[in-house]
Amino acid sequence: MISKTIMRPVLAGLCVVTLVGCSNLSRTQQRVLSGGAIGAGVGTATTLVTGGCVSCGAAVGGVAGAAGGYIYDRVER
Repeated sequence: MISKTIMRPVLAGLCVVTLVGCSNLSRTQQRVLSGGAIGAGVGTATTLVTGGCVSCGAAVGGVAGAAGGYIYDRVER
């Protein structure tokens, strides 16, 4: 098992890399990414509560959220 002294800097580094990778996204890309992340979270939480397949709920929620973010971006213009 990996110790906490090693895991914390590794996780912090992954967070920094993830945030830097998102810095040059267009407005549409930001909305699709945000919608997908929110949808995946909601899908996961819903399937945890209802007792369904968690990975399936996350996948369906992520796709629905990404589509919603894209549609919202197109309608707002």
